Amino acid sequence: MEPKNYRFETLQVHAGLPENRETGARGVAICPTAAYRFRSCDHAARLFELSEAGNIYTRLQNPTTTAYEERIAALYGAVGALAVSSGMSAILVTVLSLASRGDNIVASPLLYGGTYNQFRISLRNMGIEVRIAPNERPEAFEALIDDRTKALYVESMGNPTCDVPDLEELGAVARRRDVPLVVDNTFGAAGYLCNPFEWGAHIVVDSATKWINGHGTAMGGVIVDGGNYDWGNGKFPQIDGPSEGYHGLNLHKAFGRAAFIVKCRVDGLRDLGCCPSPFDSYLMLLGLETLSLRVRHEVESTRRLAEYCRSHPKVARVSYVGFDTHPSFGNARKYYRFGSSAVFTIELKGTLESTVRFVEALHLAANMTMIGDSITVVTHPASTTHKQLGEADLAAAGVTPTLLRISLGLEDVEDLIDDFEQAFAHVEE
Repeated sequence: MEPKNYRFETLQVHAGLPENRETGARGVAICPTAAYRFRSCDHAARLFELSEAGNIYTRLQNPTTTAYEERIAALYGAVGALAVSSGMSAILVTVLSLASRGDNIVASPLLYGGTYNQFRISLRNMGIEVRIAPNERPEAFEALIDDRTKALYVESMGNPTCDVPDLEELGAVARRRDVPLVVDNTFGAAGYLCNPFEWGAHIVVDSATKWINGHGTAMGGVIVDGGNYDWGNGKFPQIDGPSEGYHGLNLHKAFGRAAFIVKCRVDGLRDLGCCPSPFDSYLMLLGLETLSLRVRHEVESTRRLAEYCRSHPKVARVSYVGFDTHPSFGNARKYYRFGSSAVFTIELKGTLESTVRFVEALHLAANMTMIGDSITVVTHPASTTHKQLGEADLAAAGVTPTLLRISLGLEDVEDLIDDFEQAFAHVEE
C-alpha cells in the first residue's frame, strides 16, 4: 500500500501490515527470536556492513517491530521510525546521535520531570550541556544557540502544565540557525492530535507507553525521522563523515534522507541496547488500531470533566488548553486537532495534605504516574513525576504542592464526575 493515499484512521489499521500468503493470517506474527539464520557468510557480511537490509539480531531489528515502525512512520508521513524500550531511551538515543562531549542543546523549561533529570544530570555527566530557555518564546531559544548547538528540544504540550509552544516559529528559528528541531510529541498521540512535522520539526520522539499503547500494558518509545533536515551541512560529522563503527561508511551518502534514523539504529541500539521486545511491539500495533477512537472519546471527556472542576468551589484553578483563559489556547487551536488534549491540571484550594486526601479518596481514577491509559489517572506531580526537582525547577515547570494532573480514560465521564464529587467531600473548606 502507498501510505500517502490514506488518512490517519486507515493507516492506523493497515500500515505496516505484512501480507502472509502462506497462512493468510490477518494479524502480525510475534517473532520471539533473538537471532536469525544467515544464508551464507557473504550474506552475513553484507548485513553487518549495512550494504544489504535484513535482520541480524533482535537488539537491532525484529520483523514484528519492523511492522510497528513502518506503521508509526506512515502515521507521521515520515521517512522512518525506530522503536526503543521507553520514552526516556528515545530521548537519550536521539540526543546522543546528535551531540557529543562539548556540544549543547537548547531546551524548553516546561518538561516532564524525568526529561529534566536526564538533561540536567545524566547528559551533563556525559559532557553534553543542556541550556534551559527561560521561557518558550522562540527568541529565548535563539539567544542560547551557538556554533556547538546540535538541537532545539521542546514538548508539543508541556508536562504537566499543558502549555503548547509556537511550533511554527520554533521551526523557523531552527531553519534560520540550521539546527534540527526535536519535539517530544507524546501528548500529540502519534500524530493524530498533533503532527509537528507539519510545522517545521525534524525529529519526533514519543513515549509509546502512553496513547500509542493506550492500555497501560507495555513500555516503549519511538524516534521518528521526518527526512527533512540536511545532514550534509558540515555540522554532523558522525552522520556525514566516516563512521568509526562501520569502517568509514558515510551514513548520509549511503542512506540520504534516512541517515539520522539509521544512525539511531545502527549505533544507538547497537551500543545502548535499549530495544523493545517483539511482544511489546505487538501490543503497540494493537493499540494503534484503535488510537483515534480512544483519543476522540478521551478528549471529549476531558472537556466535560474540566468544566465540572472549573465550577467546583474547592478548585482554585483549572489549566485546560481548551478554555480560552489558558495562555496556550491559541496555539492549541492551531497545532492540535480539536484544539485540546486528553490531559488537564487543577490546583486545589487547601494544602499538600488536603490534596493528598483527595487523591487517596478517589475510587475510579487511579493514583499512578501515567497518562494516555484506558483508565483515568490522577497524578500528584510534586510527590511523583517532579519529586526530584528543586524549588526553582519546580517553579519553572509550574508544579505547586496542590497541583494535580488528570489524564482521562475510557470510562463514562459522568461516573468520573461522581467519583470526584465524593472525593471532594474529604477535603475541608
